[in-house]
Amino acid sequence: MLILSATKGNNLALAEAFAAEATRQGLSTDLIALPDLQIPLYDSVMGGDSVGPGLAKLEQALKQHKGLVICAPEYNGSIPPVVSNAIAWLSVSSSDFRALFNGRPVALGSHSGGGGQKVGLAMRQQLSHLGCNVIGREVLANSQKDANPDAIAAVVSQLAEIEPAYAGVPAAV
Repeated sequence: MLILSATKGNNLALAEAFAAEATRQGLSTDLIALPDLQIPLYDSVMGGDSVGPGLAKLEQALKQHKGLVICAPEYNGSIPPVVSNAIAWLSVSSSDFRALFNGRPVALGSHSGGGGQKVGLAMRQQLSHLGCNVIGREVLANSQKDANPDAIAAVVSQLAEIEPAYAGVPAAV
């Protein structure tokens, strides 16, 4: 399972909690903090070759893992620019952009001062447009309310059940 964090702060800590739970459940995981990839701001004039190795690392990780967790805070009531930027670059530089997203099971988490409901709605809309299957349950946290470990475990379990079906293997019962 691939776990992406849009920040290196609270959402990275939330992503690490997802990774720890996935490992506890015996799943293979990779965790990537999108800021570490240093993907430049998308510009239609800039060629994909000049983006740097971060984008290639992200694309390879998406190809390697089927289940995806995205942990992102709410930015002005919507998706953080680092997430939108990565998707924009993937859409123009990948040889088969739709294969990266179509049918992919995705879970959402947010540690956000605004509560995270708006970023969840915005990401759900964008990811659904790309063909992803976003699961209904989200994990939300803020400075007054920690992420519920039981919710994290339930989301990881749900993704683990969906992931084999996505890969062409019958889902676990």
